Parts: sequence; C-alpha cells; structure tokens
Amino acid sequence: MKHKDMVENEETEEGVGEENAQNSTPSEAGSTLEEQLAAKEKEARENWDRFLRERADLENYRKRVGREKEELLNYGNKSLLEEILPIIDNLERALAHGSEDDLGAVIEGVRMTHTMLLTALKKFNVTPIEAVGAPFDSAFHQAMAQVPTDEHEPNTVVEEYQRGYMLKDRLLRPSMVTVATPVK
Repeated sequence: MKHKDMVENEETEEGVGEENAQNSTPSEAGSTLEEQLAAKEKEARENWDRFLRERADLENYRKRVGREKEELLNYGNKSLLEEILPIIDNLERALAHGSEDDLGAVIEGVRMTHTMLLTALKKFNVTPIEAVGAPFDSAFHQAMAQVPTDEHEPNTVVEEYQRGYMLKDRLLRPSMVTVATPVK
C-alpha cells in the first residue's frame, strides 16, 4: 500500500504542480494578452494616424490640381498671345507713319485689321495698358528714357514706345515708356 500511496502522493503533488503551472500560466498569459492588446491598439492608432495623413495629402493634392487646372484655363494661351502682340505693334507703327492723303484705302484696311485684332484679344481677356499721362509704375511700365520737362508732373509717363498688355489681372507685357523728370 505504501507504493500505491506514494504513487497517489506523487500524482497529487504533480497535480498541485500542474495547478501551480496552470495558475501561473493564466497570469503570464494574461500579461501576454494585455501586451498583445496594447501592441494591437498602438498599431491601430498608428494606422489611423497614417490614414488621416494620407487623406489630408489626397485632399491637398486635389486642391493643388484644381488650382493648376484653373491656372491653365486662365493663362494657358499666354504664349500664343505673346506671339500676336508684335503683329499689333507693327500695325500700330504702320498707322502712325501712314498719312490719310497718300494711301487712304491701305490705312483704312490696316486700321480695320488692328481693330479686329484688338477685339479678338479682348475675347481672351487681353487689354492694353493705358500709359501716357499715368504715373510711372515699374510693375506695368518699363522706362526707356527720362525727359526733363515742366509740362508734366515728375514721374509721369509722357510717351509710349510700345504698348503693354494685361491678361486678366496678370501682366502680359509691360509698356515701354519715357518718364518725365523735373527740370533742374
């Protein structure tokens, strides 16, 4: 019987040992589960933050593309218009040097062409800058010369060599002008 009691005792001790192992395992398992849960919560927060950043980046991209599209629509024909401006310059020079007596029909034709070009440019929101008599503004005028005079206020545009143009609210080309200075 002793042997049987010993075996039962060993089994009981093993059972107690197993219980202790099972008791320690749940606490260890509990802390491991808590650690895993904390790690997953951290990963979820990081994923949420990444999602929010990506969404903000996408929204910023959409806004930027919208602005670029609007810019292209408003100012995309700038290079074409810059090519047309020298034609207008030459027509204006021809009108300035022609006389009504000599070539009335030619001058009338050039005048009509000039008017048609200016009308076409207006359709594309291109407008001439009125410079003569206006105060000099380096944002819209390019000073080619200065003339001392008492007839005009100092820093006033007195002559225009080449007309400047605006495309909507943006300068397409500055006016080339002569500016009045005080007589010394």
